Amino acid sequence: MIKVYLRNLLPAFIINYLTQGNARSVKAKQNIAFSFIIKGLSIAISLFLVPLTIHYINPTRYGIWLTLSSIIGWLAFFDIGFGNGLRNKFAEALAKGEQELARIYVSTTYAILSIIIICFLILFFCINPFLDWSRILNAPGNMARELSLLALIVFVFFCIQFVLQLVTTVTTANQQPAIASLFNFLGSLLSLIIIFICLKTTSGNLIYLGLILGFMPVLVLAVSSIWLYTHEYRKYAPAIKYVQFSYARNLMGLGLKFFIIQISVLVLYQSSNIIIAQLFGPDQVTSYNIAYKYFGVIPMIMGTILMPFWSAFTDAWVKKDIQWIKNSMKKLKMFWLLLSMLTLIMLAFSNYIYGIWVGKEIQIPLNMSIVMTFYVIINAWNGIFSFFLNGIGKIQLQLIIAIVAGLLNIPMALFFASYLGYGISGVVLSTVIIAIAAAGLQTLQYNRIINNSAKGIWNK
Repeated sequence: MIKVYLRNLLPAFIINYLTQGNARSVKAKQNIAFSFIIKGLSIAISLFLVPLTIHYINPTRYGIWLTLSSIIGWLAFFDIGFGNGLRNKFAEALAKGEQELARIYVSTTYAILSIIIICFLILFFCINPFLDWSRILNAPGNMARELSLLALIVFVFFCIQFVLQLVTTVTTANQQPAIASLFNFLGSLLSLIIIFICLKTTSGNLIYLGLILGFMPVLVLAVSSIWLYTHEYRKYAPAIKYVQFSYARNLMGLGLKFFIIQISVLVLYQSSNIIIAQLFGPDQVTSYNIAYKYFGVIPMIMGTILMPFWSAFTDAWVKKDIQWIKNSMKKLKMFWLLLSMLTLIMLAFSNYIYGIWVGKEIQIPLNMSIVMTFYVIINAWNGIFSFFLNGIGKIQLQLIIAIVAGLLNIPMALFFASYLGYGISGVVLSTVIIAIAAAGLQTLQYNRIINNSAKGIWNK
């Protein structure tokens, strides 16, 4: 298929690379290639969307929108891990050729999340009239009614999207993450087009913005779900007769562990802004975030590369294709080495890039850039082993590491940043030390599992 579409666009050696080799590897390579293209387009869309949206409603209202949407976005964690549970169980069922079981998992997950969302909707409809969103968002009091309506719109569309986006879990579990990336891109593109039209035809309105940014992703997911479940994924389409709540334990047993890991990691990596703001002031948060976003290109690249491998590792593990796993891990380690070299080059030119990007007014200390370099390199290494362990469902040790890390990070950050006087670099240094410990343990666990010598906690 790829030859048909790309033979006139790409050199022959690239087409050959993308279409030759193990079927599992070919699928991964093609999805990585398409994901990079789609993500590049998505980044371009976001670069246009942010200033366009600010121009449409003004910076203050845009800040209100970001705060509100991020608060409601936290509810994404209330799938209690069912999404990741479905991802693994669906991939396992496909690897075993159990298509009906795969459909049961899909149908049951849709049913459970629909019930959860209906409960949340009822609760929100009951309490929203009593919430003072102007105070919650620190907005002018005369916006209270407008913000209450906006919150309702955003929450309703979020809930619908919460269920509909399961189609992206299914396609990713089938080693087609590029499709999920395409859905996100199309939602952003449609939003950009409609906001541009509104900018030319209406005055800035938060309600219109909420309707646009809420409805467009839902529209894309709804149309895509109908298309996929009536064509390529028809045999996995959710249906009431395939809903079996007895399978919820299988989904939730693994999913709940993923949920706890997600929460712990969120605390681990999202607490830095709060700690820095409290210890050193909001201006230092800006310095930290500039360095974080600059080096953030590394985890973005690594994440795109790794995305197809989660379910590919599941498939290979179920089929006992250990040699493919070893070969893939070797290639991923080589890519990590190249990415580490790129990170060091970025470090060497960091001050020059900062000056071009944000000007001379904001100074980012060299030690912050150095610590951030180690931060992204070590986490890229961890990602390789996390995706393998996630794919085969051996996450008990990872769960313990995540909980301990979440508990230790804040006191360690305070110790390095304040007591030892390392400043904002000390906050990141704490996370780096924790990541190094996790890297050692996860690497050891992988070696034991792949060599069939894992026992106890190492094999759970």
